[in-house]
Amino acid sequence: MMKIGFVGLGNVGGKLANNLLENNFQISVLDKNHVLMDEFKLKGAKTAKSIKGLVVSSDILITCLPSPKICAEVLESRVMTAISINRVAEPYIKNKASNHLDKNRVVIFASGTGNPFFSTDTAAVLRASEMKSDIILKGTKVDGIYDKDPKENSNAKKISTISYSDYLNKDIKVMDATAISLAKDRSLPIIIFSILKSSNIIDIVNGDGSYSIIKDTK
Repeated sequence: MMKIGFVGLGNVGGKLANNLLENNFQISVLDKNHVLMDEFKLKGAKTAKSIKGLVVSSDILITCLPSPKICAEVLESRVMTAISINRVAEPYIKNKASNHLDKNRVVIFASGTGNPFFSTDTAAVLRASEMKSDIILKGTKVDGIYDKDPKENSNAKKISTISYSDYLNKDIKVMDATAISLAKDRSLPIIIFSILKSSNIIDIVNGDGSYSIIKDTK
């Protein structure tokens, strides 16, 4: 069974923790003051005594508190920007970004490509290509790609798998054509999923969940 640790809960973390407990996940929480902690204990949640202990015992760690100290103790991260903002973040340099990843640091790429006329979707595919990523996960308001807008058409049919060429030919608007063309050139699959379901990322990592995937179907 996958073990999930929470550093703090808050409103969003509390809802996610409750959802995971109801789906029989094993969770541990470092937040003894949360109003629902007693209820979570009754549902099987465990309490953690330290951040380091939580890190060691968890398969996935979720932080719900914006404390720099907590984040620093849990994992190292770097923010890199395409536009120079030296007092806030490091300038993006491909080799330095790769070096951070080699040291198991989380790298947050900001300010897109740093150029006009290029979307953040294109920036995501570009950075993923440069970092030699295996896949891109794009969170949206719907759980995948449909032949019609599912919010306006109750008979919309979900497309579970679609090739890059078919996506471009059908003029689908979930991601822009430049991003898809670049992903096609790099044979980089893209998963489209809903960010509105709290456990969706975990489900996808486990090979489940509701999503659509854009990839080479040959």
